[in-house]
Amino acid sequence: MATRILVTGGAGFLGSHLCESLLADGNEVICLDDFSTGSPANLEPLLENRRFTFLRHDVASPFHAQVDEIYNLACPASPIHYQMDALRTVRTSVLGAFNMADLAKAANARLLQASTSEVYGDPEVHPQPEEYWGRVNPIGVRACYDEGKRCAETILFDYRRQHNLNMAVARIFNTYGPRMHPNDGRVVSNFIVQALQGKPITIYGNGQQTRSFCYVADLVAGLRRLMASRHVSGPINLGNPGECTVLELARMVIEMTGSRSKLVHRKLPADDPRQRRPAIEKAHRILKWQPSVPLAEGLGYTIAYFERRLAGRRPAVREATAKHADGHAVITA
Repeated sequence: MATRILVTGGAGFLGSHLCESLLADGNEVICLDDFSTGSPANLEPLLENRRFTFLRHDVASPFHAQVDEIYNLACPASPIHYQMDALRTVRTSVLGAFNMADLAKAANARLLQASTSEVYGDPEVHPQPEEYWGRVNPIGVRACYDEGKRCAETILFDYRRQHNLNMAVARIFNTYGPRMHPNDGRVVSNFIVQALQGKPITIYGNGQQTRSFCYVADLVAGLRRLMASRHVSGPINLGNPGECTVLELARMVIEMTGSRSKLVHRKLPADDPRQRRPAIEKAHRILKWQPSVPLAEGLGYTIAYFERRLAGRRPAVREATAKHADGHAVITA
């Protein structure tokens, strides 16, 4: 019997790749998204699959279904998007965690909560292990996301202590790949789009701040390994420990795209972390997982995606409810 799996935020960059991977293994997938940042176009490859169901829904409102597993990915993840409506971001993180925990408890399902490396804030410990409690500004412009995710972790672990909930928390570090939004403000998509369009590449600060970039296929594999590890609650860091400066990334993108874009420097945003690198010893030991796609290879796939997208070679977004032959609704655009 196929496993029935709920993915919230399934129309997003990461969520759509996860849905695709789950379907490829014969699972039945219910995807929830309110399209606040996700895109109907990301679901186009999945629409003809009879085991895929899409429902337009905000996780801040309760949801009821009989499922075996839940991946709670719903939340704006880029600074531009999560700061656009900070209060909604907090509601999504906190009420979404409560609602998905209630659903998991009622359905006797395992729940995987997508947390973030942002729970570590601007860290004083490097690389960041799961035992580090972080250095977060609770009243800063990034707090709606940082503290929202920290609170979601609290909710899940308290559900486990009080209700014996089968849950896990994945702390996701910078992830990139095809289906990233071209205007989400993240450094990889920013640099690639600017380079392909011949525009100046924007470096915030001196460019010496570091990031660690994990290709989306590796990250999806890590999430699935964690879900399958039924007795592991975490939190578990998932990311690529390979570290590079923002300046190094910009130069790599310019070289790989053959762009003549120049580098321009802008003021560093408030509370922007200086260093970011995951300690993944737990993921390697417990999940037998580690990333395998080198940065240059993953950037090549991502650049090719943005070349196609900027050239307009992309499936059209459907404007009405699409249905299977049996009348089963899969998407409303």
